[in-house]
Amino acid sequence: MKAAVISDFDRAPRWQEFPEPEPGPSEEVVDVVAAALHPRVRSQADGSHYTSAGVLPLVPGVDGVGRFADGSLRYFATASDTRGTMAERTAVDPRASVPLREGADPVAVAAAVNPVMSSWVALRRRIDFRPGGKVLVLGATGASGRAAVQVAKLLGAASVVASGRDATRLGALLDLGADAVAPLGDTAALAAAASDVDVVLDYVWGAPTADAMRALVTARHERGARLDWVAIGSTAGQDAPIPSAALRASGLTIVGSGQGSVGRAAFVAELPGIVEAITSGAVVTDTATRPMSEVESAWSQPVGGGARLVLTT
Repeated sequence: MKAAVISDFDRAPRWQEFPEPEPGPSEEVVDVVAAALHPRVRSQADGSHYTSAGVLPLVPGVDGVGRFADGSLRYFATASDTRGTMAERTAVDPRASVPLREGADPVAVAAAVNPVMSSWVALRRRIDFRPGGKVLVLGATGASGRAAVQVAKLLGAASVVASGRDATRLGALLDLGADAVAPLGDTAALAAAASDVDVVLDYVWGAPTADAMRALVTARHERGARLDWVAIGSTAGQDAPIPSAALRASGLTIVGSGQGSVGRAAFVAELPGIVEAITSGAVVTDTATRPMSEVESAWSQPVGGGARLVLTT
């Protein structure tokens, strides 16, 4: 079969011959229909993800939509770090899959589940989020942050403040459920818009997070009110200089949400709700498509507008 193969962590994958997948216990081989190029896939492919074992060669891809042996079209996630989804076929445990409703767009599902999952699982599994809570999304102009605005509203947020650097995309979030927007880096505007939030979904980290944290803690009307700060991404840097006074002088609590902190079983348990939210149109993600055979050139070409690139067989 053909697959996108990483033979060097410093090079893009090449579409070439690769051995057929050998299913393990409880797995079956499926025909891949669509697989998205998520940031998580890029870190898998360059060996920088915290789960990477440094094994080569590998086929990148962590999820996708495929045709199963019974003829059903399903979203699925894969557990392997080396036998991924950017191939004509892959091995899948059906227990980590969700059948798609009739007429569902496989490209939309392949694109959206991963970015939607990040905020969905953070709100449902990492903190005690309840309907009526107020949410700030830091880094809201990327695909995951844009989804987070919609997810927060879908799960019952009374208000959502969106913060990001791209002014055009930031303004567009008002049409997707954001109640207010604030430029990332403008701490005064951020403090004014989000001083009373209960939750921060943070895709940024780094120095911008430290600045935002200082501004919000200082501006809060009730310093002791709980503020759950959930670290999900780190687009601005792996380290953030958080002052200890921000923790001592407020109700600030910092947690992370990701593959290691949540666990595979919890992610799988949330899949049906996530897929339903996408296929029903409750959460939308912009997409761009390329044939999987063009993976090498597509890998380095930027996709505009915060869209998620989906490779199709």
